[in-house]
Amino acid sequence: MNDQTRAERLNTALYKKMFAAQEKYRAWLLSLPSEEILNHAYEYTMREDIVLSLEDEDIGAKRAVALLMLPDPLSATYHEYEKMESTHMKDIFSAVEQCADGEIKKRRKQKDEPER
Repeated sequence: MNDQTRAERLNTALYKKMFAAQEKYRAWLLSLPSEEILNHAYEYTMREDIVLSLEDEDIGAKRAVALLMLPDPLSATYHEYEKMESTHMKDIFSAVEQCADGEIKKRRKQKDEPER
């Protein structure tokens, strides 16, 4: 078996392990009252994104093995992500600005167009 096939198998195993953990987390969330589910909405979404990232990316055999050795690689990855600097809020604010700018341009254009 070549290294690429081994890496692919390990990445698939990691994806399946994380997917199963997310399904278990989802089932646990759904057993909670609505208010408590909302308290975990961000974590749920970030965990979904972590699993999704493994569908498109290959982390290599060594990294896959390292994560597969953890009891819960999804939770470990989420907690690592929590510690990282993120531009998420800057990206959100940029979207707010772009939406507003688009509306300003649209209204300006409507105002400048002669009525028929």
